[in-house]
Amino acid sequence: MLQKLFVIAALSLVLVMSGGHANAAPYMVDLTHPIPTFKPLAGDPMKPDMAQPWLDSRPIPTFGQQTILSISQFPTNWGHFDLGLLVLAEHHGTHMDTPAHYINKPETMEKGGIPIDKRPTADKLGADDLVGRIVLIDISGRVQSELAKNGGRPSPDTKVTDFGENSMNVVTADDIAAVADQLDNDVWLVLNLGWSDFYFQGADFAKDPYINAFNHPGLARAAVDKLIEIETQKGIRIQGIVADNIGVESGQSAVGIDDKWTDSWYAHRRGLQRGWKYVENAANLGQLAMAKPGSCTLVVGAPKHVRGTGGPSRVIALCDK
Repeated sequence: MLQKLFVIAALSLVLVMSGGHANAAPYMVDLTHPIPTFKPLAGDPMKPDMAQPWLDSRPIPTFGQQTILSISQFPTNWGHFDLGLLVLAEHHGTHMDTPAHYINKPETMEKGGIPIDKRPTADKLGADDLVGRIVLIDISGRVQSELAKNGGRPSPDTKVTDFGENSMNVVTADDIAAVADQLDNDVWLVLNLGWSDFYFQGADFAKDPYINAFNHPGLARAAVDKLIEIETQKGIRIQGIVADNIGVESGQSAVGIDDKWTDSWYAHRRGLQRGWKYVENAANLGQLAMAKPGSCTLVVGAPKHVRGTGGPSRVIALCDK
């Protein structure tokens, strides 16, 4: 019931924003992966028992542990309620990063950057921070062409499939420049990389094809720079970025230059201090290309927990056909 009320409320908001009418039902796209769940480990309810998945759950790549679901029962004379208790990492599955997720050192703070103690946590984000028009960048065709060199599979070896910063298989500054006229206050920049196909294909973080030893597509550093340049020139501020990868950046930009995360997570370092939000591990982004261009609005159903740095989210796009 709560999910239905959320969709109805979101739909009403979009119709008001677009000047539409109630009989003009939009094309809805669920951009969210399901979250696999596991029973708790015997003797330690805070750890998952990976040998006891619920239903068809398969583990997924994550910076935290897999999700635990404990089921208890509340009995009545005619039946009982199932009641679940979740132990769930904030940055697990399809989730949102708040601006408070990254804490910059003083030397990486930029002019106009939000001070650390002023960056909104999950409970401080308003409803208007979670809704906005979608600007789509789709490089899935380029990504698939590169994967075709290896039978459609990613390889951690950049000599086999190359998603490095200097390749054309990441989101480049030219890709950002191509949508500059569509960028405005409060839009969400959505990056369809075609990478979610690999999401459930392994759970070993070091070997998973989705992570691919951080040889995966995403925003190149130059693309981040170009986006900030356009914001500055136009005097605007976008809501944030959505991507179907582990962290919006290209893998090379994310991992940095050594095994100590030196010079890593470039988009996080620069973008979150600007107030951008990130939705990572998104799904079904290719379906947005089937909608009427420029008609889609993003709604992020993020949890509102105190001091939250982000949280698993139900993300929906509402579009015209």
